[in-house]
Amino acid sequence: MKVPKISRCRLAIFVGVLVLCDSAGSIAAENSSRWLLSPKLLEQANLKTLWQNKLPIRNDEKLERLFILDNRIYALSDHNYIVSLDREKGDVIFSKPIAPPGLPVPNLELYGGELIAIIDNKLVQIDPEFGTEKKADNLETGTVCPVVRNNSYFYLAGVDRRLHALRASNRVQAFEVAVENEPMITSIIANERSVIFGTDTGNVISITPDKPKQLWRFDAPKAIAGPLVKDRMSLFFACKDTNVYRIDIVHPRRVELVWKCQIQGLLDRAPRVGKNVVYQYAQGKGLTAIDKRNGSTLWSLREGLDLLTEVAGKAYVFTNTSTLVVMDNKKAKELYRVNFAGVSIYAANTADSKIYIADKRGRLACLEPVEL
Repeated sequence: MKVPKISRCRLAIFVGVLVLCDSAGSIAAENSSRWLLSPKLLEQANLKTLWQNKLPIRNDEKLERLFILDNRIYALSDHNYIVSLDREKGDVIFSKPIAPPGLPVPNLELYGGELIAIIDNKLVQIDPEFGTEKKADNLETGTVCPVVRNNSYFYLAGVDRRLHALRASNRVQAFEVAVENEPMITSIIANERSVIFGTDTGNVISITPDKPKQLWRFDAPKAIAGPLVKDRMSLFFACKDTNVYRIDIVHPRRVELVWKCQIQGLLDRAPRVGKNVVYQYAQGKGLTAIDKRNGSTLWSLREGLDLLTEVAGKAYVFTNTSTLVVMDNKKAKELYRVNFAGVSIYAANTADSKIYIADKRGRLACLEPVEL
């Protein structure tokens, strides 16, 4: 592909890498209808395009969200049209409406080879190979966060401020849990050993998976912001007291506070937990990188919105100016910037080094950093 002439450009060297920059110091992107971002200029920024796909959505639709679940990436339009793709190759697995336009689809979960979602107050199970609905059950209460499950139960956080456990075999309620003063349950994690949930008054509670028996409890000063994040035997969460917390499960019946890190900004979402670094967004503060071991602040990027991926000690950060900023976590310094003009949708990925970006027209691309 021929690279068009770029006006007002200059050459700059960042950390020994020659890159093409515009007058603002960002790597310029090619204005092309074919490419979401120019492969040649991405190559100069040590990024390569693994695949790109134009999703089969109508002209009057807009791409709205991306979900990464195991080896698939799911793209959802504002008309609730969903496209499932192999996230390694970009091949479309299926595409179809998942719900009537206008109905909220808060999230998708994957368990045991089935997609699970709450749609129109129904617990819906979807075949991930064909997108067909396998089962749908009406719920007796509305829900406030994504449904989760283990081998035996579905767990739902109801608008009635109770945790409901439904038997996986027949969707009949086995038990329910309420906390004193009845706070709203806002996040649930479940496996075969325990169920952990957070509340809007700051409680983090673990119970046995088959009955409402408390195993341990940790009380933060204010509401848990966004979902709890479990990483092995550690739990990470943002609290509305402006701190990010790490607590470790040191025994099935006991947890310990390892650290808390104050961000000094309004926290309204969960942290991203990487291999050695935790990334937290705060309104007015941007993205802050925290040492996973001791909770010390490594760096802050005021325009940073979210982590796209991390690899070899580098964080690839999407900003509110549609720019990719590459940060060196160890040296706590910015390495370079790439103009991501046109990119409006992304999926944060802490599983591997892939970067998934898209625009509202349905152009979806998978990039990967190239380590020299």
